[in-house]
Amino acid sequence: MKNKELYIKNVFLSREIPNDNYLKNLPVISNLKKIKELELTKPVTFIVGENGVGKSTLIEGIAVAMGFNAEGGSINFCFSTKESHSNLHEYITVGRGCRKHKDGFFLRAESFYNVASNIDYLDKDGGGPPIISSYGGISLHEQSHGESFMALVENRFFGNGLYILDEPEAALSPMRLMELMCYIKKLVDEKSQFIISTHSPILMTFPDAEVLEITNEGIKSIDYKETEHFFITKRFMDAPEQMIDNLLK
Repeated sequence: MKNKELYIKNVFLSREIPNDNYLKNLPVISNLKKIKELELTKPVTFIVGENGVGKSTLIEGIAVAMGFNAEGGSINFCFSTKESHSNLHEYITVGRGCRKHKDGFFLRAESFYNVASNIDYLDKDGGGPPIISSYGGISLHEQSHGESFMALVENRFFGNGLYILDEPEAALSPMRLMELMCYIKKLVDEKSQFIISTHSPILMTFPDAEVLEITNEGIKSIDYKETEHFFITKRFMDAPEQMIDNLLK
C-alpha cells in the first residue's frame, strides 16, 4: 500500500478549542497546535506515549471524525452506553486519501464489552441474518476477552479496510500479540490501514511501521528501540531481580 493509497493521510486542528475544555490541557493538543499537520506515511501507524498525553483521545477523535461509533464497532454501530467520549472530533480535520476504504472497525479495549452486548441485543431482536455470524458465530461474551478480540480480527476484518485500535494489547497474551501481528500483515497486504495506540513493545516491532511518540515536548517519529516503553521493558528483562530490588527498597 503506497502512501498515496492510504485512507487517512493526515490529521490537524482546524478550530480553536475553548479554554474551558479539558482537551486544551492535553499534551497531544498543544503539540498539534505547534505543527501544521500530523502526517501518516505508512499503512501501520503506532501512537505511543505515557499515560495522560492524549493517545486514546486522539485515536477516538480520528475514529469519530471518520464516522465510527464513539464506543467502538463498525460504521453501522450507533448504540450509546455512556457519553464518556470527548468532542475532539469537532476540532480536527482528517485528511483522506484518494481511495475509500471498503471495510472498517474502531476497537476500544475499554468498551469492547459494550460492542459484544450490542451484537447479542440486535441478534436477539431478530429481523435479519445473525450479526454474530460475521464474528465467528459464537457470542463474544461466551469467550475470554482475548479470544473474543481474536475472533473479531479473524472473522470480521475483511481487508481493504481502515482499522483503528486503542490499546489492543489489553486483551492479549504475548503469543496472541504475535498472532495479531500476522493478521495485521495479511490485512496490510490486502490494502488495509491500521492506526493503533499502544504500550506494547512487541507490537511496535511490526516491520516498516511508523511509531509516533507523544510527549509533553512534542510529537515525533522514532524507531521503536528509542521508545521509553522498549527501553524500560528491555532493561527490566535483562536484570529483573536487580530492577525489582531497586523498586522495592
